[in-house]
Amino acid sequence: MAQISVQDWIRPVVVTTRGQQRLLVDTTAAKWHLFAGVTWIVLGIIAGLIYSLVFLRLYPHEGTEWLSFGRIRMMHTNLIAYGWLVNCFIGMMYWVVPRLTGEPVFNHALAKLILVVWNAIVAIVLVGIAMGHAQAIEWGETPFFTDHLIVLGVALVVVQFTWSIARSREKAMYVTLWYFTAGLVWTPLVYVMGNYLPEKLVPGTSGAALVGLFIHDLVGLFVTPMGWGLMYFFVPVIAKKPIYSHAISLVGFWGLAFFYPLNGVHHFLWSSIPMFAQYGAVISTIAVEIVVTTVVINFVMTMRGEWHQLRESLALRWFMVGMVNYFITCLQCAFQTTLTMQKLIHFTDWVVGHAHLVMFGVFSFWIVGVIEHLWPRLTGRAWWSRRLNVWHFWLWVVGVYLMFFDLMIVGVIQGISWDKLDPWADSIFYSELGWFLRTISGVFITLGVFCLFINMLMTMIKPTSQYEDDDYVDQLVDKTAASGA
Repeated sequence: MAQISVQDWIRPVVVTTRGQQRLLVDTTAAKWHLFAGVTWIVLGIIAGLIYSLVFLRLYPHEGTEWLSFGRIRMMHTNLIAYGWLVNCFIGMMYWVVPRLTGEPVFNHALAKLILVVWNAIVAIVLVGIAMGHAQAIEWGETPFFTDHLIVLGVALVVVQFTWSIARSREKAMYVTLWYFTAGLVWTPLVYVMGNYLPEKLVPGTSGAALVGLFIHDLVGLFVTPMGWGLMYFFVPVIAKKPIYSHAISLVGFWGLAFFYPLNGVHHFLWSSIPMFAQYGAVISTIAVEIVVTTVVINFVMTMRGEWHQLRESLALRWFMVGMVNYFITCLQCAFQTTLTMQKLIHFTDWVVGHAHLVMFGVFSFWIVGVIEHLWPRLTGRAWWSRRLNVWHFWLWVVGVYLMFFDLMIVGVIQGISWDKLDPWADSIFYSELGWFLRTISGVFITLGVFCLFINMLMTMIKPTSQYEDDDYVDQLVDKTAASGA
């Protein structure tokens, strides 16, 4: 492939639609969504680190209502979910969807509105939680008056990208678009189900079952399809190899669609929810591990003969470590959702460690891998410091694994203590060292986030060497020629 100068690269491709020339890729929207996402994760990680101090009796805001540890915890989870994950997924879809369809998004002016509206919503959610207006729904703590705004924001995003997908110039839809389309359809349904029905219409046990579905479907039907969709696009581009098997990729997609929606009740095993629903959740959770295995095999075979690229490509390192972590978490899930193991680990720190490996060790790793790849292309400048990016990688690897294994061990100890009917204070004593190590792991993760934020900011504002790229040259030329531009 011939190289392309930065001047040519940062000028988005122009396509002709309905007799008008339009920019194919909205690089500005992509850039600012990514930067907004990283800004929110800085705040979210700090909130999580502060929250961990509660367990060490070092909480700095004792007696301050709007900074009480319960509210800080909800700030941590919601900033990660809606500030970090959603912003980054939107920004990355601006890059990917037009390139796969040959069609720009619905409206470039709408892109500015979505950027402002969505981040205003995140800020309102943050203030609402601090003021004590959270809902009693796990992962749905967003104040009820903001739910309407979130639904509106999601609707704008759906219109923006489904327009491009529906008008695709490609006859065969690549698997990335399968995942994105499904995610855009599932997400509003999942959000409405989890934030309106249990709160207003379906109380008691039935409402709890819906909350369980919401908790898991938010991950499985929004975060997972977006994450896998990005992997299926960026790994072949960076490795410069086609995906090993498109057929296997569709097996993974349909397996996700069929089994994942049934998983949520496994959060409430041994509860008053009917046992047939609990057994169904256990079986479908185990089945998901088989589905995940097909996806992992697809990427391992794609990278066959190319593993040496991990030495130079930080983006591929993020992707592959995240893939391994995803296999671990789903394998762990297949065991921990059995009724036998639930007797030991339910309500323990094992579950907390599992959740952090999923959200940070998998999807956040993939997002950072995409940022590593895209940021020079969006700014037209080489990274300000490669060393900071390397530090970020290793700080997160050490921090995430320390937290995961530490809390897994602590969870088993807690479960054994409770099963023996030891005094509650004994389980607290047994857990203190693990909670100290969790805070240490949080320090590693926080330092890594600051490395990323500082590096992105400095790359934007400091004059650095121009970035030359050859990953998308052929596609750029082909799209320009096809449009007659």
